[in-house]
Amino acid sequence: MKPSPRLKRILRATLFAGCLAVTTGAFAQEANLKIIHEKTDARLKEIAARSRGALGLLALDLTSGERFALNENLTFPQASAIKIAILMEVYKQAGEGKFKLTDTRRIEKKDKTAGSGVLQELGDGTVQLSIHDLCVLMILVSDNTATNLLLDLVGMENLNHTLEALGFKQTRVRRRMLDTVASWRGDENISTPAEAARIMELLFKGEFVSRHVCDEIIAILKKTKPTNLKSGLPADVVIANKPGSISGVATEWAIVYLKDRPYVAVVMENYGLEDDAPTAMKEISRALHEYFSRLARATPHGTYVEKPK
Repeated sequence: MKPSPRLKRILRATLFAGCLAVTTGAFAQEANLKIIHEKTDARLKEIAARSRGALGLLALDLTSGERFALNENLTFPQASAIKIAILMEVYKQAGEGKFKLTDTRRIEKKDKTAGSGVLQELGDGTVQLSIHDLCVLMILVSDNTATNLLLDLVGMENLNHTLEALGFKQTRVRRRMLDTVASWRGDENISTPAEAARIMELLFKGEFVSRHVCDEIIAILKKTKPTNLKSGLPADVVIANKPGSISGVATEWAIVYLKDRPYVAVVMENYGLEDDAPTAMKEISRALHEYFSRLARATPHGTYVEKPK
């Protein structure tokens, strides 16, 4: 039996009203979310303004692509955060068969570099470590001796060629660790918040070399270490990151593994004074976590309901 013309009109009207309600609700929530985004953006800029240095940041929601950005295309010195790029080149060349991560290197007096790390404190020729172990020391305790050994292994030119091939125009390694002469003449290791965030996104998505290689790199970056961004997070939130600091400079590149809402957070500052940067980075991290954790646990209408099991 076919529905009557009157019934057809009723059905069409009901369907239209339902679609309109869904659409209107969706637009309403987009408007509401825009308010929260704008408040968070204002909060981030207010935190940055209190720091007396030049500060840039980029945060990227790895679920939706939503961004917060400030001075994201400015170039900043990277200090030890650039060691992420060195780690990537080591794994790339190992995958190409140029060496094995299990290959070992004896640490001699001529290899030792001052600054952060532990290898400079050990005996002359009494320690032999694998390339993988040097990678771990480079990231976990920011060992400068391990870093320079790895940089010499892969070659600065090769590393910069890889960065160029990946589309990064402003991320470059131009000197070994603690080469103050090179730093003084302007040969600095540099990047931007936008490019550093993209590097972390590539690793998260498994788009550098292979998923397996990215997982290996991230496993090293996840090793627990005290950092400014980590200090702004709850203790149970996992973070894959590398900070860096030299006089006047503070940087950190991170993937924050917030449940149901992972995101990238990159903060960089130069011309810094006293403890401004560490304080700002902690507050920025707290503000980002507060925002993304709300999205992670909210229903489409912004209520906080425990997800059914």
